Amino acid sequence: MEIERKYKVEVPPKNYQDYPFHVIEQAYLCTEPVVRIRRQDDSFYLTYKSKGLLAREEYNLPLTEAAYHHLLSKADGIVLAKKRYLIPLASQEGSPELTIEFDVFSGVYEGLMLAEVEFATKEAALAFTPPDWFGEDVTFSGEYQNSRLSQRTAS
Repeated sequence: MEIERKYKVEVPPKNYQDYPFHVIEQAYLCTEPVVRIRRQDDSFYLTYKSKGLLAREEYNLPLTEAAYHHLLSKADGIVLAKKRYLIPLASQEGSPELTIEFDVFSGVYEGLMLAEVEFATKEAALAFTPPDWFGEDVTFSGEYQNSRLSQRTAS
């Protein structure tokens, strides 16, 4: 089960580029249900996600690089590209240390920045107080789900 909050970021923290990151490319074979392929650095995955905004089922299966490229040619919509910075977040009362997954998009979505935080429980997610640099909470709108971003018309 994936339980996460998502925020649109307008001004990133000054030192975000000092943190470890992954280079990610992902595309969607289907958006209902979500079937995604992803290259993360030198690893490749096929992911199924159920419906949901705050919480949903998620299953990852490894792919070979050849299988990834074969499926990439069959993807619908925009291929998303981003760097995902992993920023530790000090624990809040009663919860363990968390990690901010800070996505800085390139390509069609150059300039878009989103921060996600995953939680062990829905209660912890709902009680979360974000850092000051987080912007609008877009968790419940679904507007910034990557599967939706992949289906928008490029402007």
